[in-house]
Amino acid sequence: MRYVALLRGINVGGNTMIKMAELKKSFESLGLENVVTYVNSGNLAFDSKKTAEKTLVRKLEGVIDKDFGKQLPVMVREQKEIPKIIAANPYAGEFESHKEMHVLFLREDIPKDKMQQLLDAAPDGERYYAIGRELYCHLPNGVIDSLLGRSFVEKKLKLAVTGRNWRTVEKLAEL
Repeated sequence: MRYVALLRGINVGGNTMIKMAELKKSFESLGLENVVTYVNSGNLAFDSKKTAEKTLVRKLEGVIDKDFGKQLPVMVREQKEIPKIIAANPYAGEFESHKEMHVLFLREDIPKDKMQQLLDAAPDGERYYAIGRELYCHLPNGVIDSLLGRSFVEKKLKLAVTGRNWRTVEKLAEL
């Protein structure tokens, strides 16, 4: 079975630096096969026997803590889910650049009350839509000054997430 692992907040803005080649070796030490990385921000794909996502998350977070001394949230998806995530984009055709469109990957569905908090706090022009464990974010004014850029989902809503821009999401389908 092919899986994608998405690590939260590595190699971004000089924080939590981990070399992807070393991370790949750590994943391989768990017996994961055909491990590949994409860009320097914690995107990996690998083959493993069918395993519950929670079990994979526990193993991956454990090896990252052991090998790098970092406690990082990891989101895991079966790779075959990624094309479905792309196809479900509620804002398809409504954004000019991959930089405007982001997907937040969550561990669980976002609770309705927290989704409402997000919608209530969203500045004019920002749009958010949840489907399952993915939160689609259309940010036409960019990510820096958005709720996403201000870590609203993590800090205010207290949800473990990791986000990827649209180009990266599309690339995940190919890994």
